[in-house]
Amino acid sequence: MARVLIVRSHPLDARASRTMRLTAIFEEEYRKHHPKDEITNLNLYEVAIPEIDLDLLNGWNELGEGVPFIHLSIAEQAKITLFKHYTEQFVAADKVVIANPLWNLQVPTRLKAWIDTINVVGVTFRYNDDGTAISLVPGKKILHIQTAGGIFRGADPANQYLRTIFGFLGVQSFEEIVAEGMDFDPEHAEEIMNEAAERALLLGQSF
Repeated sequence: MARVLIVRSHPLDARASRTMRLTAIFEEEYRKHHPKDEITNLNLYEVAIPEIDLDLLNGWNELGEGVPFIHLSIAEQAKITLFKHYTEQFVAADKVVIANPLWNLQVPTRLKAWIDTINVVGVTFRYNDDGTAISLVPGKKILHIQTAGGIFRGADPANQYLRTIFGFLGVQSFEEIVAEGMDFDPEHAEEIMNEAAERALLLGQSF
């Protein structure tokens, strides 16, 4: 049995979002072919995602100086606990699906905040003696689902950013479902989405 974490980074649902529509198609097919797998859905627009702010930085600094956790401020304790929850949730997953639209050439800000929670020195990576980063979470499989109005052919900063992040964490299996160009070429938008949906069905079986 594999543990699967599906991270949805869009405020709209499958009826209004192309990204979420492809994610739903993938998930439905995946459940058919992997009925024993444990699937956790994380919608970043329905939960609080702690951003690295003054409370987190102060709290981490105090802990590093030996201050007991119970002596931190209530805000520092709450944010550190929540941050750690998302870190541990990622660590526990065998497979991670990340679904996002391409907004202004980047991932949504809430996805960036979540990514900060999974890059934690001493938990998901460490440094060796010469300063090189070593993954502590090798072997994870990543599926990236993304839609875009324009055409980028994998060269957009969001795609490159996620590939870099997960490469840094030692991921060697990085699959993609991409639908792009629907705004640039609206006459073929349905065809583009149908092709992406076919890939979603295929990966729902094999991922």
